[in-house]
Amino acid sequence: MPASKTKLPTEPLCLVFGDEDFLVRDRASQIYEEWCAEAGGEDHQIIDGTVRNAAEALEALAKLNEAVQTLPFFGGAKVVWLRGANFLGDERTASSRDVTDRLNGLAKGWETFDWQGVRVLISCGKVDKRKAFFKSAKKIAAVEDLSIADKERGSRAALIVRQRLAELGKKIAPHVADELILLAGSDLQQLHTEADKLAAYVGEREEVMRQDVHEIATRTRQAQGFALADALGERNLPKLLRVLDEELWVVKLDAKKSPIALLYGLITKVRTMIFLKEMLRLKWIRTGGGYQQFKSQLEAIQDDRLPDERKFNPKAMHPYMLFNALGHARQYSEGELTQAMDILLRCNRQLVSSSTDDTLILQQALVQIVNKAA
Repeated sequence: MPASKTKLPTEPLCLVFGDEDFLVRDRASQIYEEWCAEAGGEDHQIIDGTVRNAAEALEALAKLNEAVQTLPFFGGAKVVWLRGANFLGDERTASSRDVTDRLNGLAKGWETFDWQGVRVLISCGKVDKRKAFFKSAKKIAAVEDLSIADKERGSRAALIVRQRLAELGKKIAPHVADELILLAGSDLQQLHTEADKLAAYVGEREEVMRQDVHEIATRTRQAQGFALADALGERNLPKLLRVLDEELWVVKLDAKKSPIALLYGLITKVRTMIFLKEMLRLKWIRTGGGYQQFKSQLEAIQDDRLPDERKFNPKAMHPYMLFNALGHARQYSEGELTQAMDILLRCNRQLVSSSTDDTLILQQALVQIVNKAA
């Protein structure tokens, strides 16, 4: 888990890295600013570590070494930040023998260096922990790994949203924050921006509501397909055909989209409802409770009871999407959902092999699924 932002490293060397650039930048900026405030003076230095090749990496390391070896002009203490280094992991530049040797030489030298009055901060995305540089550096450095496991990403993203809105004097219910993540994705930098947008949008109002999220949030490509799947889940034929018409119009304008992609989104929706029906049958989850209760029930399911493959594992899906689909699953019987999968399979074959218009094929399939008299 990421280190607490209230605690500063006391070591003279600090290495901050992780797979989420936003967290790394945020934490490294906090350390640098507070170290500089403690040190005082004006001799602090930031060195850009984002390079395009080995030559630029060697140049950045030379600047780092020079900055560490040069005493502050007016005495006192000095802070040096190698920011955004992209040659400490498994990148092509990192595999250069010259870069590797220079890094190893720096780390070895730092083991016996007199750190009186000097502090060095290094921030980066990836770090190869097998290499000599990391093994040497960690002997004297504070190491903060801000990488996030997949199963923690959703909760971490929700926390970022709530924290940012709280800083702006706003609040948001947990299920509304999760719905924002479902629509906008789990990129933390993007969610930080989404929180700023929502705070500005609600104006003087204190709480961000679900309607606000749907009106102002940026939608990922995946989220843009939710409207069609939700209309299917609601068993609302007029809405379903209207949304289908809108989505097919978008397909005509965007060469990257296709009717097959829309079909796969519908298949995923029906499969999810089948999963939920089975989970209800096994009494792993129950209907009637709120979102937080559902989320707790989902988290309590033992991992070894579920498939390893992510697309068949309900716990690998966004919990709010599942909660939303739980209400939709009540609209269909198990037999109807099984029949729906058969209909969508036939629809897939027709889209691939038939000369019939794609719109007509999809419309016929959806009418068959939604029509209760089918």
